[in-house]
Amino acid sequence: MGLFDTIYCEYPLPNPEYQALDFQTKNLDCGMDTYTITRDGRLIRRARKGVRGQVGEIECPLHGDIRIYTSLRNEDSPENRTWVEYVVRFTHGRVEWIRPHEEVSPPPEEDFPDIAWSWPWNTSESSEVKRDAAPAQDSNTPGIEGEATPGTEKALLLNLQRAKSEMESLLGKCNDHWGYEDPIYRFYHQSFKVYWLQESTRSIVDKLQALVPERPLNPWFVQIIESGTGKRFQIEDNARWLEATRPILEAFFHARYFLEMAVRYADLKTPPELLPSGYAALLTLFGLR
Repeated sequence: MGLFDTIYCEYPLPNPEYQALDFQTKNLDCGMDTYTITRDGRLIRRARKGVRGQVGEIECPLHGDIRIYTSLRNEDSPENRTWVEYVVRFTHGRVEWIRPHEEVSPPPEEDFPDIAWSWPWNTSESSEVKRDAAPAQDSNTPGIEGEATPGTEKALLLNLQRAKSEMESLLGKCNDHWGYEDPIYRFYHQSFKVYWLQESTRSIVDKLQALVPERPLNPWFVQIIESGTGKRFQIEDNARWLEATRPILEAFFHARYFLEMAVRYADLKTPPELLPSGYAALLTLFGLR
């Protein structure tokens, strides 16, 4: 039978009488782990005990289909068993639907191009992801020497090289005592000086946008930045400190991450066929993936 993982499903099944059953699947890591599909449609893995005996839960952001199955003994005919199998479709980390296996046609490949189940907690797997399609080619550019068509991946690579020195300088400021160590402390010290962190965030965002000015930034990123910038300290913020200031830190952390990835991959000469995760994130930031 081989290895499998166990699934408990709190999300409503098409057949309520099977709700309390434990299911198996071979579409995850097959590490004999235990997962729960929560009532609100999230997939949670129950982490194994560590050296200190701790047990935790890890949310798994699936995008694709998994099959879950089990069998029931028939009271009238114990030697025969009833096979129960469902297909669970996850869309960006949440259950879209659960249907009996016989009612489901295979999904179009383009809907879920990356069903490779490369989990973030599995450090033995590659940190690179497959490219969705062949990299965009600029007919006027054999590599990224010279100019590249604006708004393309090659233009991003070229501008990363050109801006590397400035980005390294900015990243250095965002990593030093006054740009990183002190403002995070100010948050926990409940000091209005944490509001000064917004200036660094805006500087980073401006630098990132200049890499591919023709393309809008990822809308989730934009929402995070807008929620954590443009704020002015008011005395009543002290009474709702987390609500008022956590978005400032969140915006800074996201912006700093993309700046760090931009510096890390600024030396790429050509679009890689296998994408390091941080570089894939940069492509996603500019809508190039």
